[in-house]
Amino acid sequence: MKRFFQLFLIVAALSVIPFIGNAQCKNFAKKAKIELLPFIHDGIYNATVLSEGETAELYKTFYSGQQYRIAVVAEADMPKVEFKIMDAKRKVLYTNKEKDFAKTWDFTLESSQQLIIAIQVQTVEQLQSDIAKGCIAVLIGFMNEEDKIQK
Repeated sequence: MKRFFQLFLIVAALSVIPFIGNAQCKNFAKKAKIELLPFIHDGIYNATVLSEGETAELYKTFYSGQQYRIAVVAEADMPKVEFKIMDAKRKVLYTNKEKDFAKTWDFTLESSQQLIIAIQVQTVEQLQSDIAKGCIAVLIGFMNEEDKIQK
């Protein structure tokens, strides 16, 4: 019975580890929210752990006439992160690779549509014993209509 209890504790401890990592990544995303200023955060924290060379996609609906900022922020020790904004037909509307891997992009759409935010952690050309791995946050902000009127 004692051995069963020990095994149960080990399994329980191992099952909690991914949740701890996700919580740390969400906390990183909350701190990265500053990249959106003066835009207002939409309240959704999109963050995940990626390794160099890995990719991820996020699908999000954007509305016409609204001014947006997308911020893609990686932990400090991560390689550069490329992000592309594509329409539903996967036509590239923007890539930060052409802008020296900028963290943000501001835009306004003429028509409401779902866009794809594709992120890819670049690979490091130097040989290293460990592959870089860390949290990447994708944050979306919008400009308050009252702020636009005052400008």
